[in-house]
Amino acid sequence: MYKVDLNCDMGESFGRYKLSEQSEILKYVTSANIACGFHAGDPSVMRETVNLAIENNVKVGAHPGLPDLNGFGRREMHITPQEAYDMVVYQIGSLQGFLAPHNETMQHVKPHGALYNMAAKDPELAEAIARAVYDISPSLVLFGLAGSELTKAGEKIGLRTAHEVFADRTYQSDGSLTSRSEADALITDQEESAAQVVKMVTEGQVTSRQNTEVSLKADTICIHGDGEHALDFTKFIADAFQKNNIIVSAIRD
Repeated sequence: MYKVDLNCDMGESFGRYKLSEQSEILKYVTSANIACGFHAGDPSVMRETVNLAIENNVKVGAHPGLPDLNGFGRREMHITPQEAYDMVVYQIGSLQGFLAPHNETMQHVKPHGALYNMAAKDPELAEAIARAVYDISPSLVLFGLAGSELTKAGEKIGLRTAHEVFADRTYQSDGSLTSRSEADALITDQEESAAQVVKMVTEGQVTSRQNTEVSLKADTICIHGDGEHALDFTKFIADAFQKNNIIVSAIRD
């Protein structure tokens, strides 16, 4: 029997945001990464998404990104490690404010987009982000790309880390994600996606775009909540796990 966390990036919109589909997705995932206002989200969306996650017994995590609303946090920016530290501390704090009225604690922190990918390769940025998380609370779990500099930095500083893999992304032979600028970066076929994640969980391997087998650890699997068919995609993955005797459970359950 295998066990894995299923996380979803959520609250990634503004103002009069319709949360009906995200509410349905929360019935299938175990951890929610909630945008904190820099790359997406606003106070109202954050509050509503936190409330929905708690109602569905889904663990809440902060999803800090670069201050780039127009680019959705997916464009690289030149930032110093100190700036990365400050951005992450600020955004964790903003989400904690919405958890406080519920007497709920935050489970994890998962950087978003370009910040996530930059920290996966840059040891100094990774160390700054891990330090920010640790300084807020050593009990927080740091989510990072499996085998990346970010997970290494988290482990080194003493954080519990969760090695993350992706249901809808393709991989390179070095274990990195295929750039979104490439035509084959995203997996849109549900059966192909399900086969990939089942293999990652049960065999600890993924087939790269170069047709090589890459070893990785799969503690948590990401579902993108802003996808066009996100709900159907999530249901399909959850069903594939059930068929393959994979238990879906939050990291801190």
